[in-house]
Amino acid sequence: MDVPAAPCRGHEDSSSAGDVVRVPERILKREQARLEDAERRKEVKERHSVAEENSDFFTKTFSRDRAAIDQLIDTCSGTDRASATRTLEEATAKTQLLQKFLNDSMKFLAQYDLRQAQASLQKLQTSLTEKRDEVLPKKKFAFRSRTKAKEEVAEAAAPPQSEETVVDAVTPAGVRFDETVYTKQCGFSHQEAAVLTKTAEELLKQDVLLSHLTDCKVRLLGAPSTLHIKHVRGCEILCGPVSSSVFVDHCRDSTLVVPCQQLRTHNTTATQVYLHVTSRPIIEDCSGVSFAPFTWSYPTLDRDFEVSGLDRTRNNWTQVDDFNWLSASTPSPNWTVVPEGDRRTTWDLNEAHEI
Repeated sequence: MDVPAAPCRGHEDSSSAGDVVRVPERILKREQARLEDAERRKEVKERHSVAEENSDFFTKTFSRDRAAIDQLIDTCSGTDRASATRTLEEATAKTQLLQKFLNDSMKFLAQYDLRQAQASLQKLQTSLTEKRDEVLPKKKFAFRSRTKAKEEVAEAAAPPQSEETVVDAVTPAGVRFDETVYTKQCGFSHQEAAVLTKTAEELLKQDVLLSHLTDCKVRLLGAPSTLHIKHVRGCEILCGPVSSSVFVDHCRDSTLVVPCQQLRTHNTTATQVYLHVTSRPIIEDCSGVSFAPFTWSYPTLDRDFEVSGLDRTRNNWTQVDDFNWLSASTPSPNWTVVPEGDRRTTWDLNEAHEI
């Protein structure tokens, strides 16, 4: 009886082994590519979902908190000065927290939403200032003579003054007098060829005004709430982190060095701006303005950044919006970037006198 020959195991094993190596390898590569593509799609979708969720959360929270502050301002009355003071202090604290919330949310907000929130917050800060002036008016100051005779003598002896001269008279310390009102602001006005400094304690959460300065060097070593720079010429102004906005108007032949949340510059020429800004800086009716990254350092800078709530990792100093240049295809001729080799990194004061 013939016995069937046994199959050649070596040949069978060799063929099977070849198939195992060859066929699944192609399938594995296709499967791996499919999985990687699916993972990428999933990540994109998740990031989009997270951004939408964060944006939606921001909008609801910002609107709710802003409405609460609006209510505090609306209900504040000057009938009880102590109560009005407490209410305005609470509204100010909540506004500062809202500003910090906006600063922390910038990384995921669309530019339109960001600008809307910035405008809304600026309007809120204006309402708060107006309410404070309404219910807590500053003290009145008037020059009064004790007798009619003295008044007549004073009037006869005093040189004639125009209304404009009286209104615009400002003392070296930045104190403004008009016919009836005495006002003291945080900042400096009507100075020439002086070194002007303020400390962190003087600047903390203050609205600072620098106006009508010529050939001055200004050092603001702290974290103010806002900074207004108006009618300055030939000045060097260095400021610590500003928690909200810097407004510049009629500035020429000057150097500005500042970190802030928002910069708006108007009617400015031949000026360098060393800037750290977490939103997009804006210029309007400007020419010859150049930008460089913020380079100033002083001992309490790190602490002042924490106080201001600014994001040190986010700096849009080159993302300038020129409201007078609408062409997207060509760059605006009104501003430039300071060449790296021409940028200043030291800001020492050589003058010996301070005010």
